[in-house]
Amino acid sequence: HRRPPERHPSAHYQSASRQKIDGPEGLIPTSLSSSPKGFLSTIPVRLLPRRGQGPVILFVHGFSELWYPWRHQIAALSSKGYRPVAPDLRGYGDTYSPDSVTCYTCFHIVGDLVELLNTIAPDQQVFVVGHDWGAIIAWYLCLFRPDKVKAVFTLSVPFTPRNPQMKPTDGWRAIYGNDYYICRFQEPGEIEAEFAEMGTETVMKALLTYRVPDPLMLPKGKPFGHSANTPITLPSWLSEEEVNYYVTKFNKSGFTGVINYYRNFDRNWELMAPWGGCEVKVAAKFVVGDVDLVYHMPGMKEYIHNGGFKKDVPMLEEVVVMEGVGHFIHMEKPDEINNLIYDFFHQFD
Repeated sequence: HRRPPERHPSAHYQSASRQKIDGPEGLIPTSLSSSPKGFLSTIPVRLLPRRGQGPVILFVHGFSELWYPWRHQIAALSSKGYRPVAPDLRGYGDTYSPDSVTCYTCFHIVGDLVELLNTIAPDQQVFVVGHDWGAIIAWYLCLFRPDKVKAVFTLSVPFTPRNPQMKPTDGWRAIYGNDYYICRFQEPGEIEAEFAEMGTETVMKALLTYRVPDPLMLPKGKPFGHSANTPITLPSWLSEEEVNYYVTKFNKSGFTGVINYYRNFDRNWELMAPWGGCEVKVAAKFVVGDVDLVYHMPGMKEYIHNGGFKKDVPMLEEVVVMEGVGHFIHMEKPDEINNLIYDFFHQFD
């Protein structure tokens, strides 16, 4: 799938102002900039301008997601007086999606978010919530611009320090082999072609319903072990209507932009050398499900529970491990996550 030519930002504003937005009433796209085409001038940011004028909470989504799963948190936290902001990240949905792989480094993504924060909350520190890749980006934001962040709440992916001895992809390949999904994502165009053959609906269902602690393997020619149009049973927390929202967006955008995040793991590793050994000096909370594949990566439990995580993030509050919950924890247990977010952030109000 190749992304179709981008529209001029003004065209985006005009069409966005007329189109119906799926999701809770009050979620509307708000154009933030008339600057030359880039992230901020194409992003359909969802705000609740009438009901949440309090402290800003920036929600940062993960891989194969969009702003959409945060709608549960947006509704709950806005009712508590917060001002939730949930952008589609670079490469997702209708936002800016440059062709070059090198335009998806941690610096680019964090830069997008800083530009956004400078526009919507120029004079305040904000709360940040991140899941999966959104958690990775949230940790980077805390490292690069702690002045922007009042407190950070991450799901699924803890902060992990840079290993100066080995590039990330070399490490994963040594542990899991070439069929490991991150390794399969490295060759531009290859996995996109296989996803196209499977069909977007099958791919999205396979990704969103992956709920085992084992590493995700995508063997060549048969990713997920599914053939095209294989029926996949949805869990109670994921409806066909919700899947169709993702399918519509990814049919339009393709997967290249979002997979380019993974193609920058090694480049990010090189760029992050100056921050080697740095602590995250922001108040933090971390929640993970005990069926999450990330939680079962080699050494991860030991790092989280035996002092390594707390050493790297000194202001980390007690980690919460939710029993019987998988990777998409905010979708599977929205009420519990909403309460945990509120209880954590409320102490800083």
